[in-house]
Amino acid sequence: MSRFLRALVIVTAGLVVAACGSRSSGPPPRNLDDACTIVAQKPEYLRAFRATERRWGVPVHVQMATIYQESKFDGEARTPFRWVLGVIPMGRQSSAYGYSQALDGTWDEYKKDQRRFAARRNDIYDATDFMGWYMSQSNQRLGISLHDARNQYLAYHEGRTGFSRQSYNGKPWLLRVAGEVGTRSETYQAQLTRCQGRRGLF
Repeated sequence: MSRFLRALVIVTAGLVVAACGSRSSGPPPRNLDDACTIVAQKPEYLRAFRATERRWGVPVHVQMATIYQESKFDGEARTPFRWVLGVIPMGRQSSAYGYSQALDGTWDEYKKDQRRFAARRNDIYDATDFMGWYMSQSNQRLGISLHDARNQYLAYHEGRTGFSRQSYNGKPWLLRVAGEVGTRSETYQAQLTRCQGRRGLF
């Protein structure tokens, strides 16, 4: 076998192994305003949401509303680049990445705390488990209900210290977004209730 063919076989095998080991599910669902359509198109999402709900107590609809706001269900989502003079890239606005848009430092804290060192932010199971872990701590430390999507989102965005200081009160745009997360959570909840009887979905 030639050196080129040997290299091609090795690269192809590596790609196959990576694909088989990944639980990132490709492009986002088409209709993000319908929770039933989302979980019908991406049944692995529902399995991940349910696993997180069982482990951490965060309802499926709260997870879904938060992921919608953070990444629009795009496992490869990143923050935009910063530019100097409109032409020189200076890195991204933050290290947020993946479904949950977890920052590097917070993600590392999660992996260490949960001993999940192979967890990946573009894996829906790992991303939702991270979200459950974070929101559960917000519940324990700040008393925010796991069903309260609005305030959980504020603590998620500002950090628990920022939430305690009510830093969000100086950010009208963030209060508006948090309200939208709360409303979407309620919408998703109602939609999921209606479609629970669909065969093969729940």
